[in-house]
Amino acid sequence: MFEEFSSGYYLGRLYVEPSDGEQAAMRRDHHEQINEQLYATGEGIERLDNPLVMKVDSHHLAVHGEDDVPEGTLALPRDVLEDTRIRNPPALKEVLLAKADRAAQLLRIQGTHPGMDAGV
Repeated sequence: MFEEFSSGYYLGRLYVEPSDGEQAAMRRDHHEQINEQLYATGEGIERLDNPLVMKVDSHHLAVHGEDDVPEGTLALPRDVLEDTRIRNPPALKEVLLAKADRAAQLLRIQGTHPGMDAGV
């Protein structure tokens, strides 16, 4: 789903669609799988529900897992989606997934992760 892109990001393609939720979300089992494959260190028991950090256009978003999101889809709150260049959702879009160290840095900068963004 994601491939090496740069020192700080992986590149992937997901359908981006509007959501009535307050946070960006993707299918829970995919979220956990990505967390395990790309964010886990392999040391001890690790949480697989930590937010993934994805960049869509100029927005860095904390992405959570939810059961009702279709496979291969990133659901964005409507106000966030309206601030992107996506005009006819759902649309297949290249998204960047921050690598573990970059994601931790971005989450720290925000202090907390609800919705994230704020120009990061």
